[in-house]
Amino acid sequence: MRGPHNIWRLIRTGATLERTGAMGVVLDAFRAPPRLRFAARVLGWPFKWLGLKGDPSMPPATRALTALGPAYIKFGQVLSTRPDVVGDELAVQLRVLQDKLPPFSLDEARAMVESELGAPVDALFSEFSEPVAAASIAQVHRARMAESGAEVAVKILRPGIEKAFRKDIDAFYFAASIIEFLSPASRRLRPTEVITHFDGVVQGELDLRLEAAAAGEYAANTASDEGFLVPRANFNMSSRRVMVMDWAEGTPFGEVEAIGAAGHDRQALGERVLQLFLRHALNDGYFHADMHQGNLKVSPSGDIIAYDFGIMGRLDAYTRRVYAEILMGFIRKDYRRVAEVHFEAGYVPADRDIDEFAQALRAVGEPIFGMDASQISMGRLLNYLFEVTERFGMETRTELILLQRTMVVVEGVARTMHPQINIWKVAQPVVEAYIRQQVGPAAVLKDLGQTAMVLARFGPKLPGTVERLLSAQSSERAPEPENRWPKRAALLAIGGLLASNAWLLWLNLG
Repeated sequence: MRGPHNIWRLIRTGATLERTGAMGVVLDAFRAPPRLRFAARVLGWPFKWLGLKGDPSMPPATRALTALGPAYIKFGQVLSTRPDVVGDELAVQLRVLQDKLPPFSLDEARAMVESELGAPVDALFSEFSEPVAAASIAQVHRARMAESGAEVAVKILRPGIEKAFRKDIDAFYFAASIIEFLSPASRRLRPTEVITHFDGVVQGELDLRLEAAAAGEYAANTASDEGFLVPRANFNMSSRRVMVMDWAEGTPFGEVEAIGAAGHDRQALGERVLQLFLRHALNDGYFHADMHQGNLKVSPSGDIIAYDFGIMGRLDAYTRRVYAEILMGFIRKDYRRVAEVHFEAGYVPADRDIDEFAQALRAVGEPIFGMDASQISMGRLLNYLFEVTERFGMETRTELILLQRTMVVVEGVARTMHPQINIWKVAQPVVEAYIRQQVGPAAVLKDLGQTAMVLARFGPKLPGTVERLLSAQSSERAPEPENRWPKRAALLAIGGLLASNAWLLWLNLG
């Protein structure tokens, strides 16, 4: 229920930050101005006694987020990849949220497996370990299949996680409605739609059958990617709350020093993870949207292994081209073209001045490109770009939220592996290759061919359509001028069908 009772949840959030000592840590990390600090203290301190205590052994921010629940933990996971935003100390503290949370008991896990898969654990697995990783939504056990002897990872949802997430999401919906009511200007950002988008993503993550399907699709798309591996999902042993996959042996991406000590090239790994993400997003339109250190490993041979496919992102072909042209425009410092793409895509209202928008984009890009490589940040660009588009009336594009968030996360992952990485230099060859394939003359011919294929499907209907039109034209009186266009349009469509069939025949004969 998204009613006023959620006020309690929001008050308790602030109270928990105060009680755990996280309020000051968070305000310092985000360099909050004095006015915001004062308001946060005034609102949080009187209710401090209502806050959740959390685990006193944890650092303040981690303690507060784990006490508040899975949605807040997800937020902390994103921040853990951004030391440039929250500082190195807080980023390290938050990293335990990725896969080192307190697990639920082995007995509960075994009972869940037996209930979901309909057989005793000992009949399914010859070995079944204690939890080896525990995150906000599920935990993982290492096991060995009883029949084949293959090593597998068994992922199990936390008991009651669906209900816990529902409470958090409902509170977020309520907060969004309050923001829209109190600040009409915020409606341009469509906060409720943003929460709806997040809600859909989370619901997909809470059904492990969908994750198994996502893993299968992602593995098929990336099978030819050099230096990248996706474990195989076992569809016959996956259900809503339990999923079985091949075990992936490797060093977690967060253990940077261990990766270097094993002889792996950290700079190459940082560059590769960024380029892989861009290739998947642009070329496939299907990308891993939760690509933080806790979901990546480095195999003994140096391959990047990805797992945890609960949150995946999709982009249609048109949006991918728009995104690539925007990135390419910034890389080439062609701010006029970036502005044109925003207008062509309808991202900025047509009544705004394109030259003024291009000038504002230059003000965004030039300071960033003047920075040292270690300071060049995609996150910083997105923040600046958000400010500019807000001024020019651009509405929040919900289809881009996941892409932008993941881009920021992947950038953070790449920087932990190679702090001096130049994001734009690494991205340029991938984006340029995509532009050549999808925006140049070859892409035009490909689009025409696809259009012709669609039109050709209507070929069997051509004789009947032509006969009906000619019969109607001969039996009726001449139509009024305003009624001629439907038939002319139909005849043009028929001509297009004939032309497309002829072209396809020529291509086949050639």
